[in-house]
Amino acid sequence: VRLKQGPSARPAYESKGWLLAIGWQGAIVGLSFVAGTIVQGLITLNNPNYVPQQWHGTLLVIAAVVIAVAINVFLSKTLPIAEWFILILHVVGLFAIIIPILAMAPKNSARVALLDITNSGGWSTKGTSFMIGLLTALSSMMGFDCAVHMSEEVQNASETLPKAILWGAGLNAVLGYLTVFTLCFTMTDIPALLDSPTTFPFLQLFYNVTRSNAATAIMAAIIIITLVMAVVSEVATASRQIWAFSRDNGFPLSAFLRRVKPGWNIPLNALWVSLAFGVIIALINLGSSVALNAIVSLTISALISSYILSIGCLISRRLRTTDPPLPLSRFSLGKYGLAINVIAMLFLIPFFIFCFFPVGTPVDKETMNFNVVMFGGITIFATVWYLVGGGKEGYRPPNLIQNRDI
Repeated sequence: VRLKQGPSARPAYESKGWLLAIGWQGAIVGLSFVAGTIVQGLITLNNPNYVPQQWHGTLLVIAAVVIAVAINVFLSKTLPIAEWFILILHVVGLFAIIIPILAMAPKNSARVALLDITNSGGWSTKGTSFMIGLLTALSSMMGFDCAVHMSEEVQNASETLPKAILWGAGLNAVLGYLTVFTLCFTMTDIPALLDSPTTFPFLQLFYNVTRSNAATAIMAAIIIITLVMAVVSEVATASRQIWAFSRDNGFPLSAFLRRVKPGWNIPLNALWVSLAFGVIIALINLGSSVALNAIVSLTISALISSYILSIGCLISRRLRTTDPPLPLSRFSLGKYGLAINVIAMLFLIPFFIFCFFPVGTPVDKETMNFNVVMFGGITIFATVWYLVGGGKEGYRPPNLIQNRDI
């Protein structure tokens, strides 16, 4: 279904493809970076003499990316089973963490836990601090569209994928609220947690509650394993997105990227691109952690912008009376569709603006959020690529091509 028509349709599709590609590739590095630095935090907790080095974290990030790509290449047929295992670990592991914390940790009063807002960023208003602080929580609730990029490998995708997205969003919303309320009621000394030598307040909270390095390591291992397996899923999604967009001639070297070798049944070349991208971006950490953080933060702005573009095209299509109505689908929001689309836009646009804000003030070269530079650079490159002919002449929206030889 073409959501946008006319002379601006192809640039819109081209822009969305580039934004999704950059967003998903950045997500691979971002999750790997979090997993790697948590490992460094555990080492610090167990060995106070350990001095974290940037190259240590870089190697851990590369290790996570390599493991994820290797699983996608050599164990791709076992991914459905692995996903079920991670789902069980995700749910059971969460309760294995929050139950001991609720049982053993000292508690804040309900007023402190639910009504106190701490403006640690130095912003002039608590509202600004609140909106910027929400970006961390928002990032954990993004990416549910990853299943869409696997649609060509899913049976009855038009009905199965929307239900999977709704179940995933609903389940994780409930689990997320349980986690947030647990932390709000049990983080009684926030400054001490923020000053933790592990650099992760939740690791310090685990230790303060259990007074055991082993228990802290087990609880953290649950998080690390789920993060690494999330990287596996991110690699699968990112490679399929690259393959699909290259199939439509959206990228440079599209003929190479869309090629599927006989007998593999996976986009092997696209997987190698994800591996190379992950390793190269991880190596940037050796020179500047600020640059790495800018690339990782680009994930949020790129994905949000792709959502805004998609939903905006859908709203436009719903409101245009000159176009035929949207065709019937096996899963539909019915008469509430337009209202839900508008609410989603009103929710996303403010967060898109705030994702370019620095975390706190005053702002210098170390605290500046260079996400805006990265986002602008990618947008300009994609636009130039389209205008000079690489995309304008070569890009073909999916509905214009059938029976393609890949």
